[in-house]
Amino acid sequence: MKQAALGFRAHSGWTALVGLSLGDDSPQILLRERPHLVKIFTYEFRQPYHTAERRQPAEARGVISRARAEARDLAYRTIQSAQTSLQTQGYELRCCGLLLASGKPLPELPQILASHALIHSADGELFREALLYGSQRCGVETFTAKEKELLARAALELHLQPDALARRLTDLGHPIGSPWSQDEKYAALVAWLSLLQQNETT
Repeated sequence: MKQAALGFRAHSGWTALVGLSLGDDSPQILLRERPHLVKIFTYEFRQPYHTAERRQPAEARGVISRARAEARDLAYRTIQSAQTSLQTQGYELRCCGLLLASGKPLPELPQILASHALIHSADGELFREALLYGSQRCGVETFTAKEKELLARAALELHLQPDALARRLTDLGHPIGSPWSQDEKYAALVAWLSLLQQNETT
C-alpha cells in the first residue's frame, strides 16, 4: 500500500487534521477535517485548566483528569477513523506529525493554576498530548516539530525559498477548497515533513 501521514495543529478542544501522501515527492491531500477533542464544545470543557482554576484543589484535579481521559479517547477515535478512511483509499497510515508549542515543561498542577500564562500553555498541551497518545495507541509512529521553527525547517528540508514554500502550501488546498487556513497549511506541512523523515529511515 502507498504511504500516508496525518498532520495536526491542535487548539483548545479541537484540531486541524490533514492527511496526505507523497507521489514523486509531491504531496497530495487525502483528508481534511476539524475534529473536536471534547464531547461538549463549550468553554468549560475546551479550557479545562481555566475551569480548574475556579474549583477547589481536589475538584480541580478531577476536572483535569476527566478532560485528559476524554481528549485521549476522542483523539484515538479520530486517528483510528482516519486510518480506516485512508485504508479504503489504498493508503497505509505510517506516521502522525504534530506541531508543538515552544514552551518549557509544565510544573505541577498548583503551580500551573497560580499562573495565567501557564494555564494557557497547559490547556494547549493537554490536547497535544492526547493526539500523541492516540497516535501511539493506533500503532502509528509520531513526528513532532516546534511551530515557531516549522517554516524555516521545512524550507531547509524541502530546498524551497520561503515565498516558494508559501505558494506550495496555498496551492495544496486548491483542489479541496475551504477551509484552507494557516491551520490546514501547517498541519499539511508537518505531515509532509513526517513522511520525508519516514522515507529517509526506511
